[in-house]
Amino acid sequence: MIQNITEFSKKLDISEESIKQFIQDFNLEISDCLSPNLNITQNFEKFAKEKQEFLKKYDEDLNSEKTTDDISEKINQPKEKVEEIIQDQFPNIYDNGIYKSSISTFSIDNQLGGNYQFVYNYFGDKTELKQRDFIGYRDLFFYISDMLEPFLNPEQSENWGIQKAAGIVVYGPPGSGKIFWAKKIAEMIDFDFFEIRNSQLKSILINDKQSNFEEYLSQMLKKEKTILFLENFDEIMMQRQENQTINPDYEDVKESTLHNIEKFEKENILMIGSAKELIGIESEILAPGRFDVLIPVFPPNKQERAEMLLFNMKKNLNENATLLKILKNNKADEIPFWKETAEKMKVFSNTMLVDFTQSLKKRIRSLYLKNKTENIQISHGILEACLKESASKLTGEYLNNVQEFLSEAKDNSYDRFAGRIEDLKQELQAYKAKEEPVRTIGFNINDE
Repeated sequence: MIQNITEFSKKLDISEESIKQFIQDFNLEISDCLSPNLNITQNFEKFAKEKQEFLKKYDEDLNSEKTTDDISEKINQPKEKVEEIIQDQFPNIYDNGIYKSSISTFSIDNQLGGNYQFVYNYFGDKTELKQRDFIGYRDLFFYISDMLEPFLNPEQSENWGIQKAAGIVVYGPPGSGKIFWAKKIAEMIDFDFFEIRNSQLKSILINDKQSNFEEYLSQMLKKEKTILFLENFDEIMMQRQENQTINPDYEDVKESTLHNIEKFEKENILMIGSAKELIGIESEILAPGRFDVLIPVFPPNKQERAEMLLFNMKKNLNENATLLKILKNNKADEIPFWKETAEKMKVFSNTMLVDFTQSLKKRIRSLYLKNKTENIQISHGILEACLKESASKLTGEYLNNVQEFLSEAKDNSYDRFAGRIEDLKQELQAYKAKEEPVRTIGFNINDE
């Protein structure tokens, strides 16, 4: 019988939050454990039933107060190593040295070499990249699922009066995957997905024979379970300044959306706006009951970059593909090969990673056509050339977007993404201009 995670957690007498955190702590692939709409898979159901006692211990530990001394003593590991992991993953979570929720003794033990093979026996040590629904981002997936809880769990509305969102803003630097997550939201709540690109605004109105966006919305409100994805949301909904030239299409969309947004929840319409940043968006748009659900979309971290590089290099290849043979000859069909390159791709967006792999594929193909052999070395020089080429989008404007995004994500969601925010902040530092030391004119009195 298919069971939702909420129902399943009640049956096990384990909190839903603990199940979600457990999946993240042990780096289990979400698709191994949950369907997109948070139904439990057969694999996870079998594991949970057979290892229920362990999950209960995990649940109790996750929700109990503990210090680094308590954790160190329990897992018989040096306190310094425990503190290092906590500071790396949960910076500044508690100043008094007492940790509760989000920090698991079992997770720290696992990272320090504890034997939890009995967990992976149910899921495999890793899922083939090509079989994954998406790579990494477990924390973002569960954050989004929490925001969508009123759609997924009617009990929130019936027993608690918690309303469904009428509007969501997904925000992040260019190329970070905002449209991917908008489509993922549609999949999670089983809504139809309609994309409204900036270039389509006029054609939508003309093709649908509507004179304005208001009439277009009125037609969409007649549909059921629909997501409207609006590109350039920050530009369309920005606070207007005096003497500013206003795009009439933008103004039409803005006013029509404000006029109809109260109908969205009733008619099962959800609008998702895509924004590079939140600054400048009119406060009236982000008011409660409107676009008050804000979802940060981060550039991939180092591990995710390595996985994405491998995924994109092998994407769409059949088992006899020449490129796959060349990758295997270089051991580039495994993640360790890509870790050094991924380390150099600080703050790279998803788009930049795709650019890199496309460039590399073309270079490898050229070498193959020239040498007529599969014994081609994917050398450091080739990788560096592709890295330089793909970094062309790493402009000052992009880095400023990342800086602004970091500030906004910290203000809105630091408690949920502290580790990501601190890691991204460190990566961004690599591109900060270093000031040359000022040398005084003349000689130092101590010089000979």
